[in-house]
Amino acid sequence: MQRVFEALSSPVRRKILAYLAHADLTAGEIAAKFEISKPAVSQHLSVLEVAGLVTSEKKGQFVHYSLAPDHLANTLNGYVQEVCPVSKPLKRESAEIAKGRRTDAS
Repeated sequence: MQRVFEALSSPVRRKILAYLAHADLTAGEIAAKFEISKPAVSQHLSVLEVAGLVTSEKKGQFVHYSLAPDHLANTLNGYVQEVCPVSKPLKRESAEIAKGRRTDAS
């Protein structure tokens, strides 16, 4: 539980969770949303993965990150993000990314 609280203590990591709310993203796609280095984003993703909040899967040459759906902290965080003025737009953007990918796959 300590790792979960440490992971959620960072605003950047909470924003990453919001971006992953509806779409799996690569580290590069996530890094493009922030004004921090790609190695810093990778470190944040590592903290989230160690805490069990995200999972990663290698697809080709890219690693795709997604929320760990069965983690209670993600469920609670998702609820909080619905009313958070910072996270709500990020979740909306995540949904648009997912919708665009579904449209492209059709």
